[in-house]
Amino acid sequence: MLRKGMERTFLVHRRQFIAAALGFPAAAIGGFPAAGATMTYDAAVTTSRAPLQAVPRDRELVRFATLAANSHNTQPWVFSAHGNEITIAPDFSRRCPAVDPDDHHLFVSLGCAAENLILAASTLGWRADPVIDGDRIVITLEETPPAASALAAAIPVRQCTRATFDGRPAPPETLRRLENVCREPDVTTILLTEHAAIAKVADYVLEGNAAQMRDGAFMRELVNWIRFNETEALASMDGLFSPASGNPSLPSWLARPLMKLFFTESGENKKYREQLVSSAGVVVLAANRSDTPRWIAVGRACQRFGLQATALGLKYAFVNQPVEVAALRPQFAASLGLGERRPDIVMRFGYGPDLPKSLRRPPELVMRS
Repeated sequence: MLRKGMERTFLVHRRQFIAAALGFPAAAIGGFPAAGATMTYDAAVTTSRAPLQAVPRDRELVRFATLAANSHNTQPWVFSAHGNEITIAPDFSRRCPAVDPDDHHLFVSLGCAAENLILAASTLGWRADPVIDGDRIVITLEETPPAASALAAAIPVRQCTRATFDGRPAPPETLRRLENVCREPDVTTILLTEHAAIAKVADYVLEGNAAQMRDGAFMRELVNWIRFNETEALASMDGLFSPASGNPSLPSWLARPLMKLFFTESGENKKYREQLVSSAGVVVLAANRSDTPRWIAVGRACQRFGLQATALGLKYAFVNQPVEVAALRPQFAASLGLGERRPDIVMRFGYGPDLPKSLRRPPELVMRS
């Protein structure tokens, strides 16, 4: 009983800290009325995705960086700011050893965050020069005339949309812009729009999904990062928010047993097949070498793709199963003509609905002195 009381106290204090960071009354986080105000999920999303402000510069740049795509919404990053230098480092306490045993996705996520920060800095009048230092990204800021861009404007709007799209093809000019925005040294972009090619990718996605769903460690890790309702999501400000994937918000005591009944291999494979068939295309990113700097480079290209898709009115989602299952990866690479190279990221895109957006931890929780 004492341990449960200590855990509850810790959770309340954590919620109060998050509330203060977001500018909400602390009592609102704990579920109690606070001068007529409460912290709702929508309010937290709106706060984290508010328009970029010039001051405080470092906090605002970090806030926009955290809106980047990242694996399982684990937000595996730590930021530090000193003078005109901002460093992004991995937070290995948030790694996912089952789905990402070599931290590939973790470093791709850091690259995504770096790209957001670089684009946001440009709009505020700072040229950002990133340098890879071991497993850190050191970004030096230098004053320059402000330069707004469609990609930067898309940062607070972008999301991974795990839904069925409407099947419309993308115009040739849209495809050209999507392919061009991925250009990054040592990174190859493969854009697939033919139905047969997409169906072939779907076969690999389904095979990978089946393997993962039969893997007990993978499933335990996945469920650990699912937030079944707004209360759970607000308590952690991370993880995979169930309604963001088109699922209902349910109490966890009900959702967990129901998940065992309805979250099945055949059901998920049917869903993935429908989602891929409904997509306008698939893009695969592959680095020329498999190491930390190239994974970060893939992340930057990946983030630009998501932002460009958003700016063009498209939705997109990751279908990384063929690159996450190590035994399947070489076959998938061969089917794409990549030889010995590792396919890093697989994304489908198309025209689709808006879904609830996921939360991000406020800068105060990810910045270190």
